[in-house]
Amino acid sequence: MSTTTFPKVGFVSLGCPKALTDSELILTQLSAEGYQTSKTFAGADLVIVNTCGFIDDAVKESLDTIGEALAENGKVIVTGCLGARSAGGAAGGTNLVRSIHPSVLAVTGPHATQEVMDAVHAHLPKPHDPFVDLVPGAFGIAGIKLTPKHYAYLKISEGCNHRCTFCIIPSLRGDLVSRPIGEVLNEARALFEGGVKELLVISQDTSAYGVDVKYRTGFWDGKPVKTRMLELVETLGTLAEPYGAWVRLHYVYPYPSVDDVIPLMASGHILPYLDVPFQHSHPDVLKRMKRPASGERNLERIARWREASPHMVIRSTFIAGFPGETEEEFQHLLDFMVEAQIDRAGCFAYSAVDGAVANDIPDMLPLELREERRARFMAVAEQVSAAKLQKRVGATMQVLVDSAPGLGKKGGVGRTYADAPEIDGTVQLLPPEKISKTLKVGEFTKAVIVGTRGHDLIARPV
Repeated sequence: MSTTTFPKVGFVSLGCPKALTDSELILTQLSAEGYQTSKTFAGADLVIVNTCGFIDDAVKESLDTIGEALAENGKVIVTGCLGARSAGGAAGGTNLVRSIHPSVLAVTGPHATQEVMDAVHAHLPKPHDPFVDLVPGAFGIAGIKLTPKHYAYLKISEGCNHRCTFCIIPSLRGDLVSRPIGEVLNEARALFEGGVKELLVISQDTSAYGVDVKYRTGFWDGKPVKTRMLELVETLGTLAEPYGAWVRLHYVYPYPSVDDVIPLMASGHILPYLDVPFQHSHPDVLKRMKRPASGERNLERIARWREASPHMVIRSTFIAGFPGETEEEFQHLLDFMVEAQIDRAGCFAYSAVDGAVANDIPDMLPLELREERRARFMAVAEQVSAAKLQKRVGATMQVLVDSAPGLGKKGGVGRTYADAPEIDGTVQLLPPEKISKTLKVGEFTKAVIVGTRGHDLIARPV
């Protein structure tokens, strides 16, 4: 009988869905090579921390987690966006992580699977004869996923070509690099075949997919497919159809080309849901932010989208208290929220991130004013959202079940097409009236909306 003990790696994934997909790639490779994962720092042979380095709170959380892993384990490899940052924000300076935690074994930037594996091999040699095809919990070529089995993120590109003044992501993740369309579609198919019922398309700029390769024609299943958002989304919708699965788009910049995707939403080919990071509405603030895509025309753009797809839900993020923002400019943003009827909105008070060009824009607002404007914005956003939710009462909607203890006999939790996981509201499912009716995680149920509670809907399964 074999007494082989497999090396164990602890893993922490912080930050956004883009970072989560990086973590999934690393875990897939670790598992393929025979490493096991540990649920605790102390029980691991070494720990990998995938960090976020975008705003101050995320930097603090990442540095604290690294410190905790060092204290409990001592052997720590750091990867992710924070790993690419220099102390003080200056390019080419001392590495920020190493300056605070000099005892870490290795530091890499984001999307660096091979560099992380090289560091693991150096400090924890891989076991012999790994069974590469027997990766537990994996979706075939799509690898391991850290999300629940019924939904998954599909990253279509890395990096960003924009140079928004508040953002340091291009310095962390580089310029846009689109994944080959055949590779993306193969991963999507493996996920659907593995039981995924909701595919969330992510990137730094989904609308720009293929710009870097001049929308070149790729091949998938022997057929030519253009490397462009429209063709990608069209094919994803067709792939999803036999499985009754949803395709949801995130981080879509409002370029005119997005108009071509709206008919696919109107016809039900993909979800009528757009996550569009508008950030602001006033032309002068957008210029100071260096935002792309003619932001001053967003109101008419939204009106056109909604005319073509009346059930469309728009989620967005905004920044309040950007340097130089006047009360008039902020009021413009509040008016935009009401007029545009943004269904779901998040808002950050401007955060002076080390290395961001916006820090040098004159008239930095006091922190108290930035926070006060964020609170005022959210009050308006919540009024708009609550009124829109109220209009759903009485409707029968399709709900994807996320939680259903005891087959849902006492109810459960799910989401409609209007709710992306973890960032939007949920549907609180009441116990079904029919004794024969059961709920199962990862399956759809019809439900009648009977009320609202904050950001959530209350519904009875039928």
